[in-house]
Amino acid sequence: MTHDNTIGFIGLGVMGGPMCRNIATKHPGRVLAFDLSQEALAGLSDTKAETMGAIEALATESDIVCLSLPGGPQVQQVAKAIAGAAREGAIVVDLSTTTVASARETAEMLKSCAIDFVDAPVARTREAAQQGKLSIMVGGDPTVYEKVRPVFDYIASDVSYGGDVGAGQVLKLVNNMLVFANTVALAEMIVLGEKAGVDADTLLDAVSKGSGDSFVLRNHGRKAMAPRIFPDKSFPPEYVLKDISYIFELAADAGVKLPAADRVRAYYEAAVENGLGGQYFPAVIRLVENGVMDEH
Repeated sequence: MTHDNTIGFIGLGVMGGPMCRNIATKHPGRVLAFDLSQEALAGLSDTKAETMGAIEALATESDIVCLSLPGGPQVQQVAKAIAGAAREGAIVVDLSTTTVASARETAEMLKSCAIDFVDAPVARTREAAQQGKLSIMVGGDPTVYEKVRPVFDYIASDVSYGGDVGAGQVLKLVNNMLVFANTVALAEMIVLGEKAGVDADTLLDAVSKGSGDSFVLRNHGRKAMAPRIFPDKSFPPEYVLKDISYIFELAADAGVKLPAADRVRAYYEAAVENGLGGQYFPAVIRLVENGVMDEH
């Protein structure tokens, strides 16, 4: 990637908005933005990002097109629009979380139009996205990865290259499943501690100094679960269940049984069934303190 490359960004949601802002702030060349939401586009009005009226118009002018979309079907739909408009040799960087199979299908479809593709799902929180300190896991041809590596430096503090297309999604799905499972385990232990006479903050302080420490404890535990703050417009249980469905699709393809993950999935299904839909997913602690999982 050269300094005068034009970078397009499609999807300015919870994570995409802050990522595009960081790119617009740090990249010396042009940055083009597209979203269906005028409000999302307006959120970048204080940056140099140029608003585009259509995906095709953005793709025609971009050397690199970044996507941050809800899932595989949306990525494939947008990739088809890009395929008909982008120049040969353009690169699509998908920062979304999709199935592994979907990533490979998208790559094949774009390859037929001489467009390169890397899957580069992001991990960590919206706060990390705002700070440009995401973790990115990448799958794709190594030479294409090297070309887009500078883009990742605008938005991430850690980048892991996993191998061919699809490897980024494998790494991301494994990461997310461990987060979802850790959150459930921590929810049970916080409630147990509270019922046994130790408040959540004291418990988290003590455990953070021992081998039970984790990213989930320091972030979701301290910021959401202990104070019981579960804002909307974060990552709700519905999104968790989408990612878990991707995990089980991958497990079925690989012939691996996941009984512990299956139990974790039951928690997030119960969260939606018990009115926690739309709230930040660490709200599963409510299921524990209310005894909801006793019947499951």
